[in-house]
Amino acid sequence: MKAQLEAWQYEVETALPALDESKSIDQLRVKYLGKRGLITLAVREIGKLPPAERPLMGKVANDVKAMIEQLIDARLGEVQSQQLQKTLLSQALDVTLPSRLPERGHKHPLTQVLEDVEEIFHGLGFRVAEGPEAELDYYNFEALNIPRDHPARDMQDTFYISDDVVLRTHTSPVQIRVMEKQPPPVRIIVPGKVYRCDADVRHSPMFHQIEGLMVDRAISLGDLKGVLEVFIQQFFGPSVKMRFRPSYFPFTEPSAEVDIQCVKCQGSGCQLCGSGWLEILGSGMVNPALYSFVGYDPEAYTGFAFGMGAERLAMLKYGIDDIRLFYENDLRFLQQF
Repeated sequence: MKAQLEAWQYEVETALPALDESKSIDQLRVKYLGKRGLITLAVREIGKLPPAERPLMGKVANDVKAMIEQLIDARLGEVQSQQLQKTLLSQALDVTLPSRLPERGHKHPLTQVLEDVEEIFHGLGFRVAEGPEAELDYYNFEALNIPRDHPARDMQDTFYISDDVVLRTHTSPVQIRVMEKQPPPVRIIVPGKVYRCDADVRHSPMFHQIEGLMVDRAISLGDLKGVLEVFIQQFFGPSVKMRFRPSYFPFTEPSAEVDIQCVKCQGSGCQLCGSGWLEILGSGMVNPALYSFVGYDPEAYTGFAFGMGAERLAMLKYGIDDIRLFYENDLRFLQQF
């Protein structure tokens, strides 16, 4: 038995250097030291030997078992260390390589347009005013001369939160809120988000509108035309022509829509405009009926108001033909600006 135990120890010593995987080393351990391993079974046979031989064979078996365990543990440690080194080398980073430069951010085209518009009107003496996007029906409609039974309500597809609260369909409610708190003169623009139940290549359920209001003594339609002409020439360029067309809005009287000469064909007519002109905003003199809601004297004060869509301005300025591109966050689109 002693010779057999020493032979098994030699087999282990010979086999281990060729094993380079943890799995194969564990298999060798099971073969010799497992519950039914060769060494384990041999130890069980010691009890069958004569009493005088048992101590000697027990010591030899224990020494062989301890040596095999030591050899296996040592080789397993070497293999695991080698595997770890391979993994680290495969995942190593070469810190001397040049890094990827981070991409520069760009302002969204709508942000650029809103900032450009605000800058132009700041130069004309207007200040920026803001108001809530969830608005009372009173400010969104009634105080703007649009009572509940007024047919003009059909012109706007409204998101109703409750019977008396809506998502504002325009930024015009801020006109009323400002005039309630501030006596004339008033000179404001109101950029902000508005909401309507409409969605296609030219309409979005949420979009941006820029409202303008000026109220003072002896304000005339000529003042409105002068302010808008300065704005259009500074925004689109000094060569762009504009025209006024009679229109209807409940909160202005008289009312007019403003067209500009097509920025693509310069007025000769194309697929974009059809007639050489493009509508960009609505405007008019403030309807005196509004003054009754804010306590202004319609005999002493007059004013004008206008409203335009930021998406509309951006589409015309940059040649964009689908409003949905503004909200898809496609970097290929945004990086052009």
